[in-house]
Amino acid sequence: MNRFIGFLLLVGASLPVGAQRLLTLDSCRALALRNNKQLSVSKLKQEVASNIRKSARTKYLPHVSALGTYQYTSEEISLLSNDQKSSLQNLGTNVGSALKGALAASPSELMQLATALSATGSLGALQQMGAGITGLLNSGGQKIVDAFHTDTRNLWAGSILVTQPVFMGGSIVAMNKMAELGEELAANSAEARRQTVAYSTDQAYWQVVSLKHKKRLAEGFLALVKKLDSDVQKMIQEGVATRSEGLSVSVKVSEAEMAVQQVNDGLVLSKMLLCQMMGLPTNEAITLADEDAENLAVVTLHPQLNVAQAIENRPELKMLDNGVEMSKQATRIMKAGNLPQVALMGGYAVSNPSLVNGFEKKFHGFWNVGVLVRVPIWNWGDVMYKVRASKGATAIASLERDEAREKIELQVNQTTFKVDEANKRLAMAEAGIKRADENLRTANLGFQEGVISPTVVMEAQTAWLQAQSQKIDAEISVRLSQVDLQKALGVLAP
Repeated sequence: MNRFIGFLLLVGASLPVGAQRLLTLDSCRALALRNNKQLSVSKLKQEVASNIRKSARTKYLPHVSALGTYQYTSEEISLLSNDQKSSLQNLGTNVGSALKGALAASPSELMQLATALSATGSLGALQQMGAGITGLLNSGGQKIVDAFHTDTRNLWAGSILVTQPVFMGGSIVAMNKMAELGEELAANSAEARRQTVAYSTDQAYWQVVSLKHKKRLAEGFLALVKKLDSDVQKMIQEGVATRSEGLSVSVKVSEAEMAVQQVNDGLVLSKMLLCQMMGLPTNEAITLADEDAENLAVVTLHPQLNVAQAIENRPELKMLDNGVEMSKQATRIMKAGNLPQVALMGGYAVSNPSLVNGFEKKFHGFWNVGVLVRVPIWNWGDVMYKVRASKGATAIASLERDEAREKIELQVNQTTFKVDEANKRLAMAEAGIKRADENLRTANLGFQEGVISPTVVMEAQTAWLQAQSQKIDAEISVRLSQVDLQKALGVLAP
């Protein structure tokens, strides 16, 4: 069947301009499904949901991040105070002053030492040596001050951090389940859209077929009343019919012409709608395979009531089930806010200036590893209120799902009844056709024999038209009721 549909589509695509494109119901569905914009949107939503699910999977895996920074500060970090720096820079001077203070405490001893040094000529040498020691101490103190100079006004730093979640209160598991449900929801939504497009295409298809049959019926009726009008005009000329009867028949001809025009307009508009649904130009010349069929309702369906099948297959119910489950997972994510969270952390950090070997203007780094534990203590009931709100949303979703099930059960019962009713109407219409044909045959025979007036013939023709129209409506009703039942059961094959 799929190969046959593809062959029809290929043949239709290669038709020359102005040629009629022959389309079956299956090929109309295939074109509509291929060109429907909302179905394309549904496919994109499925891709979005699939990527979201893949993203949620990555939450189980370790994440690696890199950080780099440069910072300039107006002041540098100093490990020595200004007083300590001053003391170290003047270390020799301060030591000399301290010695002088100590010697000043014994003036007699100092005078004796000075006299002895003068006698030996060593006083000048001692003074020179003291000045040298003072300079060396001051220089050493300055070096110490310079060694503690950090120069942290220009700071470069970088790190690589690896984080591995261990326990997040169940939020990651719930998030992944939500992502999977979201993907199922997108698939069910696409299936519902496909069934809706197929259902709308079937309705438009059978609408065109119905109008085409009614057009043929209206043209046949117009031919009947025109023949009657010609016969009545001849009878008026021969004096066996009145002018009033002729005017009545002429009015009937005008009504029949108006009916033909109306059905033609309706047929054009219906084909434009069908072409738009299939993605074809609205002025495309198309011919439907069932336009010339004698009996539209070839197979009548006597359905068995099967609500369980509808509940199992309907994508709308599956979507509501997905919504309920997603709401439950959202509640679990909210509950995770009150549970402890544990993660392993590790990485490598580097900086310049470096603190690894004193303060050096070089890049040095070190490895690190640790455990991060977060325990919520008090949040003023924030998580509790969110959990309650999420449970309320779950309850709402459950009630909406239950209500949808009840409506679907009612819909299945109604469509099952409509199928049986359509079959009965078709049987009654076929019986009415036989009576109308016999009535019209008898009226025409009596009119030819001159025992029945034109008015009676027109009434018989009108009754025949109504019977034929009712038969077409009944046949289309049988087809549409079958489509309705398949849609209600969720088995409408796209």
